[in-house]
Amino acid sequence: MSSSECLVNQPPISRTHAGHIMEDWNDVAQAPAEATLLRTGLQHNANNNASSGPWRTLKSPTLSSSASHSKLSYLERVVLEIVESERMYVRDLRSIVENYLGKIIDTQELLLRPEQVSALFGNIEDIYELNSELLQDLDSCHNDPVAVARCFVDRSQDFDIYTQYCNNYPNSVAALTECMRHKQLAKFFRERQEQIRHSLPLGSYLLKPVQRILKYHLLLQEIAKHFDIEEDGYEVVEEAIDTMTCVAWYINDMKRKHEHAVRLQEIQSLLINWKGPDLTTYGELVLEGTFRVHRVKNERTFFLFDKILLITKKRGDHYVYKSHIPCSSLMLIESTRDSLCFTLTHYKHNKQQYNIQAKSGEEKRVWTHHIKRLILENHHAIIPQKAKEAILEMDSYYPPRYKYSPERLKKSWSGQPAEEIPQHGRQGRRQSEPTKQILKQLSNRGQGTQRATRIQTVPVSRQE
Repeated sequence: MSSSECLVNQPPISRTHAGHIMEDWNDVAQAPAEATLLRTGLQHNANNNASSGPWRTLKSPTLSSSASHSKLSYLERVVLEIVESERMYVRDLRSIVENYLGKIIDTQELLLRPEQVSALFGNIEDIYELNSELLQDLDSCHNDPVAVARCFVDRSQDFDIYTQYCNNYPNSVAALTECMRHKQLAKFFRERQEQIRHSLPLGSYLLKPVQRILKYHLLLQEIAKHFDIEEDGYEVVEEAIDTMTCVAWYINDMKRKHEHAVRLQEIQSLLINWKGPDLTTYGELVLEGTFRVHRVKNERTFFLFDKILLITKKRGDHYVYKSHIPCSSLMLIESTRDSLCFTLTHYKHNKQQYNIQAKSGEEKRVWTHHIKRLILENHHAIIPQKAKEAILEMDSYYPPRYKYSPERLKKSWSGQPAEEIPQHGRQGRRQSEPTKQILKQLSNRGQGTQRATRIQTVPVSRQE
């Protein structure tokens, strides 16, 4: 997987905010990770201009066991921390594979089915093999920051295996929870923890691969922060950051798609009175939410797919089909009179109209943004890309009663050359560009661009 390939259909990312690209994993990455210690310790060291004292807060034996380490430069300390934290990580992986997985395989009396073992450990053996090889490469670098960075560039495609592990991680948690409800298995895991003298249970160790893969780009950024931009090899460091940032994006996107596919199947099974084809034919699930609708007694639950807007009524755990509008025929009407309201209708059948009230301005903004995008993407006529970008950036320029529909768009832009289409503020983008180019462009755009990025990557909203 190259750095440009893995960003297909991904929103751009600002390196300044790269630490936030995995917001979807916040619930599984609460435990302190090596990168957190690194950033905290290094920043404290830099702010105090001290060469030794603050480093004791890192509690790293590699940095405090020898007086010679106090003579290392800041950059050398960063590189040393990357290598030594990788060594600790590989040690933990080996412990999982040998002391847990291997022991389970050898203990035939355990009531663990093969599929349970697979769900519990995923492809942890592949990850152990990969990172053992990576550690060997890092050890051969002799603390050269450029050589360390090149290790990640050379192995960029190998990190694909983490996608499988991260996607399986929820299954791993569920499998371990089930095991701990079984007295014999719970006793086995407790005894294993005592015998190998682990201070943390197995669940904490199974989380480490998720944490580690999402921290590499942050660790590499510490090198870039203190590497002379004019020095030979800086471009290699940049490429390594771009590569591992891309890996994190790719994992996040695969996780999102996996979750959406599971949710789509769940919706399909709970949908009543739907006579249409399988919902998978309408593309990915983009958004879902429950809203108050004007002149309708009960709330309506809307499901926005790539190609259709599905309107339902909640009944217990089920959804009763009420109506649907193809995105190619969808019209959006916004009014400034009420900051929370917007109207959705079929542009050829105005009687099929839904005056919707969002729960917040942010919720309205997210929904209207994605609806506009899907109207553009599903329109049968060819709309210039610059026109699409300009339209999606015109949120603050709407007149009091602005109708947004396929036919209106066609009339508005049909006679205007693409190069003359007005541009308002920052340019949006949907298709990918080379990763390095994206990061360079966005690093100069500030917080505004990051806000637009979050709009494009907002996860499915589940409103009850």
